[in-house]
Amino acid sequence: MNNKKAISSAEIGTLWLTYRQKTLILRILEYFKKNADDEEAKNILGGLWQQLNYYVLQIEDLFQQQGIAFPVGFKKEDVNLDAPKLFDNGFDIMFVRVLKQLSMGLYTISMNMSYNDDVTKIYKGLTSVTQDIYTLSTQYLLQKGILALPPKVTMPKSTEFIESINYRSGFNPFSDKRVLNDIEIGFLHHGIETNNIGLQLIMGFAQCAQNKEVKEYFLKGKELAKKQIKEMTDTLLESDVQFSATSGSTVTTSTIPPFSDKLMMSCIYYLDGFGMVGTSIGLFFTLRNDIAMKSALIGKDIYLYGREGVEIMIKNGWLEEPPQMENRNKLM
Repeated sequence: MNNKKAISSAEIGTLWLTYRQKTLILRILEYFKKNADDEEAKNILGGLWQQLNYYVLQIEDLFQQQGIAFPVGFKKEDVNLDAPKLFDNGFDIMFVRVLKQLSMGLYTISMNMSYNDDVTKIYKGLTSVTQDIYTLSTQYLLQKGILALPPKVTMPKSTEFIESINYRSGFNPFSDKRVLNDIEIGFLHHGIETNNIGLQLIMGFAQCAQNKEVKEYFLKGKELAKKQIKEMTDTLLESDVQFSATSGSTVTTSTIPPFSDKLMMSCIYYLDGFGMVGTSIGLFFTLRNDIAMKSALIGKDIYLYGREGVEIMIKNGWLEEPPQMENRNKLM
């Protein structure tokens, strides 16, 4: 790597965040691979581990050349590979697929904040890995009959333009709401799908969390996910659109923690952040006022829940401080 050109503050920040997230994912992949049910799933998980580990080492190398202290991240002590299975029925690949959805957006933002060639190469490589694994995961889940497809609709035969601002109405209980458009159905389906995975994940975490406050936090998150699923499902049903849930339960009865409380809290913290971004995009492109308002309220709930998690992590010494600018007033 070229160490002549110093990387910028934005690049240090995105790489620092990427390093912590990738070390967290590596620990989860190690546990999932150990407990995978079939060889195809193991190959997907193992292939992703190898490729992510390569880029973690690339970030470490770049930081060392630039004289930057890289974060602690998540180490071997944050995962218990001997813990029994906590999830069943393809949850490992479902979780990986959701991670890759989130990573696509994150790498795009990080790439847009990159100016150094070495940093750009890291995000280009991670983007390619993400797209490949996302495709493999989707194909695997469809073949296994685990992944539910979005609702089918009648194919549009002509192009129309919105003729009235009433297209946006939805608050008046005495007037009919227009049916959902395909963009709104897509965002609602995606929201239900990701919240279903989040619900299973946080239920498993709640079962095995060791810290009482952490366990209560996860139980609160479980109710928040259920609330969001219900609101989105009800909105679809109002327009006679049915959502097909994934098959089977995915949480076992094990109470032995495969991960440290620190790792589980950090995992939910990152997923909350990505959930905020997804909700914001859905809010912007939703044209019916009542759905937009529901999305805004969901975003508020996610934000407040995430802030509560930050306080718990700080209290327990689990949240690393990101690199920051010098305090010039203090130096002077």
